Amino acid sequence: MSRRTPPNAGVSRDRLPYLHSAPRIPFCSDARRWSVERPSLGHTGRVDLDAARALWEPDPGWLNTASYGLPPAPAWDELQAALTTWRHGRGSWEPWDASVGRAREAFARIVGADAHDVAIAATAAELVGLVAASLPAGSRVLVPDIEFTSNLFPWAAQQDRGIEVVTVPPHRMLEAIDDRVTVVAYSAVQSATGEVADVPAIAAAARAHGALVVVDATQALGWLALDAADADVLVCAAYKWLMCPRGTAFGVFAPHVREWVRPNNANWYAGADVHDSYYGPPLRLAAGARRYDLSPAWFSWVGAAPALELVERIGVSRIGAYDLALAGRFRAGLGLAPSHSPIVSARIDGAAERLARAGIRAATRAGGLRASFHLYNTEADVDAALEALA
Repeated sequence: MSRRTPPNAGVSRDRLPYLHSAPRIPFCSDARRWSVERPSLGHTGRVDLDAARALWEPDPGWLNTASYGLPPAPAWDELQAALTTWRHGRGSWEPWDASVGRAREAFARIVGADAHDVAIAATAAELVGLVAASLPAGSRVLVPDIEFTSNLFPWAAQQDRGIEVVTVPPHRMLEAIDDRVTVVAYSAVQSATGEVADVPAIAAAARAHGALVVVDATQALGWLALDAADADVLVCAAYKWLMCPRGTAFGVFAPHVREWVRPNNANWYAGADVHDSYYGPPLRLAAGARRYDLSPAWFSWVGAAPALELVERIGVSRIGAYDLALAGRFRAGLGLAPSHSPIVSARIDGAAERLARAGIRAATRAGGLRASFHLYNTEADVDAALEALA
């Protein structure tokens, strides 16, 4: 299938060097959906949300999942078992490494992708950085002006070699997409405000103008159902709403993107055969997105796999409905307009101090209170926060 490659000021998109060759490649996808049909859950099955909520043990008043999520019991237990093995030297690392594969496959199912298209890393920024470092000079990147810097600084760091970064308010993203834009990079949900982007509409507009779509799903996945097909590159740090340990991140790279994004962090774990990639040339990387893998911090991934599998079994949409109900209760109590986000941003004098005195942990972002609600929170948490702020 041919893909249209529109003109773009000052940028030749015909050829991008890749290792020792420079094949002609499509710079972005058209409307073709490259994700696969979501696989069956098989023997895992669905679990009841109310029953699953008993697997968390939060102290009352944790309203800060947008900073980090809390682990469910299966994740905590598997991690403790691995740490005990490590402490006493009772086994090899291969069982820990199996968790990486489990996590990759669970994440792929959550976003409707093929595990072959999923890379693992420690942070979202390093995955975005691979794409930024591979752009040709003269590229123009459109980013929201309040974007979390993991999806801004990697692009801005390339400005000295001719990459232009243009920022606009999130509500103006759609109108700012035109034939001059090379990459549209944005968060599905904004960290500072909780604002939810119209992901399919942005994807359609970008593809109509031949622009690449890079989505940071860190503040979305775990409560908001997203389809990887609405991005050419989707990245996610998994330690927030997916409740994995910090040091776990995923990148979904469409096949046409892998034709030109360089594996600048190539290492033994990115090899075609990991156990045959320990020593010496030649370069022998995996054919799929695994060529972008970073060598994993195993214990983080031991905790990630059961957390992701549990999110999958409960169902992201069910979790999202629960989260939004709590956030709606909080917003109503503050006299705020309804929203479709579990992140509530408000400017309230002395909010941080009032909440702290009541033992409630939230965050301050962009000069205002940021409270965030997830499936281990309760209506009692909401009411306690409202009472502290009254």
